[in-house]
Parts: sequence; C-alpha cells; structure tokens
Amino acid sequence: MGCSSCGTKNKDGIATGCQNNGGCSSGGCNKMNAFDWLSNMDFPNYDHFDVVEIKFKGGRKEFFRNVHNLTLTTGDAVVVDVPNGHHIGYVSLQGELVRLQMQKKKVKNDDEVKAIYRIASDKDLEKWHEVQNREMSTMYRAREVIQEFQLKMKLSDVEYQADNTKATFFYSADERVDFRELIKKLAGEFKIRVEMRQISLRQEAGRLGGIGSCGRELCCSTWLSDFKSVSTNAARYQNLSLNPSKLSGQCGRLKCCLNYELDTYMDALKVIPEVKKPIETQVGHARLQKTDIFRKIMWFSYGDENIWHPVKAERVAEIIALNEKGEKPETLLQDVLEIEDTVNINSDLIRLDKKFSKPKKKKKKPGKFNKRNSPDNKANVKNDNKPQAKSTENKGGKPRPKKKRRFNKKNKPNNSNNSDA
Repeated sequence: MGCSSCGTKNKDGIATGCQNNGGCSSGGCNKMNAFDWLSNMDFPNYDHFDVVEIKFKGGRKEFFRNVHNLTLTTGDAVVVDVPNGHHIGYVSLQGELVRLQMQKKKVKNDDEVKAIYRIASDKDLEKWHEVQNREMSTMYRAREVIQEFQLKMKLSDVEYQADNTKATFFYSADERVDFRELIKKLAGEFKIRVEMRQISLRQEAGRLGGIGSCGRELCCSTWLSDFKSVSTNAARYQNLSLNPSKLSGQCGRLKCCLNYELDTYMDALKVIPEVKKPIETQVGHARLQKTDIFRKIMWFSYGDENIWHPVKAERVAEIIALNEKGEKPETLLQDVLEIEDTVNINSDLIRLDKKFSKPKKKKKKPGKFNKRNSPDNKANVKNDNKPQAKSTENKGGKPRPKKKRRFNKKNKPNNSNNSDA
C-alpha cells in the first residue's frame, strides 16, 4: 500500500514516486502491512464488523468506527476524528480480523472508539501534503532548541495533524526530562499545540526503519508491534557468545530475534543434563567443553588435554548418577573394560616367525658385470640367435696349440692290452 504521491505520473505517463530515496514521507509504504485473508470468503447471515483499523505515519495504528457505512477498501485515505480536530490516515484492515486485533491488543468496543468522517478528497490531501512539508524543518529547529536548553533527550520524529493545529514530537530519553519551557518555546515559535510523546529505543528504530544484520528490513518497522523484553539468558541458552556488538541491534538493545527460537531451545534442553562440576572417571576428571543441543552430544576433556571426547547426553546422565553414589566408571564410554578370555602368550614369537619364514628373493645389484650381461654376449644375442663357433686363432692370428689329453687309468695303453689279453 503506497501513498498518493507514489502514484503520481509525469507527462510521459511514468510514475515519478515521492522521490524520498527509500523513506516514505507519509510513512505508509511497506510498514506494518496486514493481509486480510478473510476478504474473499462469504459468510451466511453475516453482519459486517463496523470498526476499521487505520494506519498513520511511522506504522502507528488505531481503531475507528465506520458510522456512516462507507464503502472502504484497503489503502483508502480517510478523514478521522481526533481530539480537537481531524486527521488523515489509510485503511489497513477491516472485517472480522479487526475484531481479533482488538481482542489481541485489549481494546474495548465501546463509545470511546472514534468515528470516520468521510473519504479524503483531493483538497484534503493537498492541504495535508503542505502540512507534511513542515515536519522536517520543524524537527531540525526543535533539536536546536533542545541543545539550547541542554536537555538530555533525543528527538526522533515530528508528526503534524492534518488540520495544522497540532504537532506531536516523539523523543527518547534515559531519565525523566522537564520540558515545560521547551513546550512554551516551540508553541510560541510554530503557533501550534505541542504534544511531547516519549517512546522507547525499539519504537524509535521502528519509526526510523533500516536494514538489519540479516540483510532484511527491521522486524520492528515491518511487522513486529509488541516488544517483549530480551535478556542475556536467551543468548546463554542458545550457546551464543556474549558479544554486545553482535547481539545488539540498531536500537542499541538486544535483538528481538533472540526470542524467536528460544522456546525450541528450551524444549531441547530438557533432555540434556546440567553439569555443575567436572564428572569423575577412573581415568581422571572430565570437564564439559561444548554442548550440541539438537544432536544431544556433549564434549568433555581430561585435565589440560586438547582432545575432546564426544559423549551422548544419556551417557552423561548415567555417569552423574554413578558419581552421586560414589562410583566411578572406567572411561566416559564404558563402565568396565572388557578383557579377552583367550590370550596368546607367544603371540610376538609367532608374528616374528611368520615374518622371517618367507624366503627372501635375492635382488640383482644394478651395474654388476657377469658373463650373461657382458656387452659381447648381448651383441651376439642381438645379431644372431645361434651360438657362434669358437675361434681357433689367438688375438695375433697365430693358431692355438692343441691341448694334450691326459691319460687316466682307463685310457692307459697297458690297460687296453690287458683287456685284450
């Protein structure tokens, strides 16, 4: 839902917008938008609820009664009744969902609900836009006056009424501020009635808007209307480091999103035992180092060791119960160490026998010369597969002398004669 200035077009028919560089001047763009999911449903014998939710600058919403039975749609600009004048706002919600919103915010449906006068005309909107142009200059001047009076307060926003008779100054302060002289000064300078309204730092961030560390628009400026207290216990339960720069939002307080998943963590922590002191085992004292809440695993370490041992949460509860009885388990994982019944006494000797029983193959040393690896023999094998005949000549070309046969007993001539005889 956008304001009227967002829909203005130039001569070429192109939407020009409000040219406010991402910050809507009327505070009506994408702030606290609501979706009426009952609008397309038909109810038999159904009486339409006559109270309508109207949204003003900064996402502020109030309830007004449609006494004239006007045909309204979401986003229409209407003139509503306010104390000592009238104001202009936009329809944000109507129907049965308004009844639920009133019950949620504990607003009674009685005569105190103001009425809607009419749908805003073009003349009403032009006058209202002229009044809105005074807001920025008024805020800058009011801040100068605050510095002159040396008041410890921070002025964050100014909202003019549509009839130009009243202006509301929104400020935040840590202590009580006496601004009686300030009101007299502002009323006399701007010729209006002045209302000072103190808001919290979370509401201030919601009115100003911005982008959070998650990369999205702030929850307080888009949909979050009820601000609950956030404590550091929410960060402790979720095992977050207590670093103020990371846990604080743009308002300077703890982030509201710390409460979003807190209930889920609280349910998961019911199963995990609380370790108030180191648990005792026969190996030594084990200290808790880290806890994985959703996996239900707890890491322990012995003394000054850097090794962490993962233990299930159920096992940790058993060890704590044993320590309370004065008993100590063997380790973090076992109560009693299991010893094998059959033990080989000479297992080392058997292992050595197997190692040396296999015969080792002799490796040929590289580069060693032998007859088979001689270069002449290799050349002969390559050139001719058949063995060559032995040469009968020496190196000088002379014939080799014949070898004399030696006589043995069988080859003696006497033996041959004797055998003939």
